[in-house]
Amino acid sequence: MSTQPTKSTMKMLIYSKGHFASIFAFATCGGFKGKTEIQVNCPPKVGDNKTVTATFGYPFRLNHAFFHPPPDVNVCDVKWEDHVLIGDYSSSAQFYVTFAVFVFLYCIAALLLYVGYTNLYRDSRKLPMIDFIITLVATFLWLVSSSAWAKALTDIKIATGHSIIGQLEPCRLTGVSCHFGSVTSMGSLNVSVIFGFLNMILWGGNAWFVYKETSLHSPSNASASHSQGGIPTPSGM
Repeated sequence: MSTQPTKSTMKMLIYSKGHFASIFAFATCGGFKGKTEIQVNCPPKVGDNKTVTATFGYPFRLNHAFFHPPPDVNVCDVKWEDHVLIGDYSSSAQFYVTFAVFVFLYCIAALLLYVGYTNLYRDSRKLPMIDFIITLVATFLWLVSSSAWAKALTDIKIATGHSIIGQLEPCRLTGVSCHFGSVTSMGSLNVSVIFGFLNMILWGGNAWFVYKETSLHSPSNASASHSQGGIPTPSGM
């Protein structure tokens, strides 16, 4: 009985960490806003560069990120608003963020259960098993969502980097010269990927503590608790 508070405390600590780790995961990804800039010049004013900007962010539908020239400036007689970045990475980003939000809500529910209904959880055989299954599924989905988001982030960096010069139709026009300017740092998105894999490790470790609460870990103890209900033991034992 003395080990029970230790197990409960450990699980509450892990779920508390999972609660905060999931917040960092979806906040660093879902709150991102950035822009990529290219420098454009054309005759007769060669060397008079004008900045054309495309703004993008979560959920990273780059094919909806239109380019915009400076206000009231005609850049090479091109209607830049008709041109966009290439790629749609919303499925990976939204899957990652949505799953992180669900994990956040589950951690809150689990903490409420452990704090307010510890005896109910401890005396039940179904609740620990359900918790164990959810923990395994969460570990797997953290791996899948983090891997998918990491791949999407790599593609986003390429799509918003130097490669856009060769993809923009106006930059292929005679007399128009385009040079890559800059792109917003994606350090926070790198952090979101790191937190995704940290969550996977955290939930994988939590699976062991939850497993120790199930009947799979100690079936003999479960059967022993039923034998205390008045079933007589064989004589001579």
